[in-house]
Amino acid sequence: MAAELPEGVVQGDAAAEAGLVRVRFDIAYDGTTFAGWAKQPGLRTVQGEIENSLQSLYASLGPLPNLVVAGRTDAGVHARGQVAHLDLSRSQASKVEVSRIALSVNGMLGNPAEIVVRQTAVAGEGFDARFSALWRRYEYRIADTLLARNPLTRRTTAWTTKPLDVIAMQQVANELLGLHDWAAFCKPRPFATTIRTLQRLDWSRDADGVVSAQVQADAFCHSMVRALVGASVAVGEGRLTVAQVIALRDDLQRTSAFKVMPARGLTLMQVGYPDAAGLALRAQETRARRTREALAAERERASHGGAASPGRSLKEPARAELASAPEIG
Repeated sequence: MAAELPEGVVQGDAAAEAGLVRVRFDIAYDGTTFAGWAKQPGLRTVQGEIENSLQSLYASLGPLPNLVVAGRTDAGVHARGQVAHLDLSRSQASKVEVSRIALSVNGMLGNPAEIVVRQTAVAGEGFDARFSALWRRYEYRIADTLLARNPLTRRTTAWTTKPLDVIAMQQVANELLGLHDWAAFCKPRPFATTIRTLQRLDWSRDADGVVSAQVQADAFCHSMVRALVGASVAVGEGRLTVAQVIALRDDLQRTSAFKVMPARGLTLMQVGYPDAAGLALRAQETRARRTREALAAERERASHGGAASPGRSLKEPARAELASAPEIG
């Protein structure tokens, strides 16, 4: 997968306008032995394995572009509902049966395999795996008692040693919902916004005694889900109160008051998209909003000497700042 498509080609409807065929990939994987989704030199990654298989299968088509993914999962994180796309030229697409790409790639990956391409299909007009997404939903599983520990699910469930108060965890979850700056819950990345809308954080205990969270947002910044789980666990173990967690969030500073939970308990379950008519518009809106948010966050950092301002949450002044920031498509 050597060649990147030109920058303007892969955005929104530009693929169709440039005469490209966009292929949607639905993917599941056990992330235990991978260094995450994204390709990294010298490391085994999910993206690298799929792209290597594609290049071997379709070498006669020439260089293929990189896969664009809905959520770049970290090392050790799993997926049942990952989504990606790949752009083919009309000439390349005419030489393959798109619906059979999944079967061919799975043949290369092995049976059984840690990665399964569940389906490949020609994407709807305007579809973008990353920017058309309305939301991403993750599940985090915890065995907090000896009876809940199951060796058969150890690769997808974190084990803890103190019983958890699920009611208290739901109380803090309810208070965390909404549009906020999640700098306290995210590993910083250059030029990346930490402003996100947390839409859902639901805790429950199943019949086997396993505690699980359903976590949904428009998007997540780096390590945000596992940090949210870690803060909830701290409340469930009695180490933090609900008020303390909210104060830590609004302080916008990374903290050691709660830990980022292990990757193995986390699975990307589903990515939500609008109906066909809304795909292109959603992608355009997401790009514009991300740009405005990044500009607003940069202005905030600059106004405080490069550091986040203490106690600033995303309330009315910040909302006005985002609304007034220039829209760059």
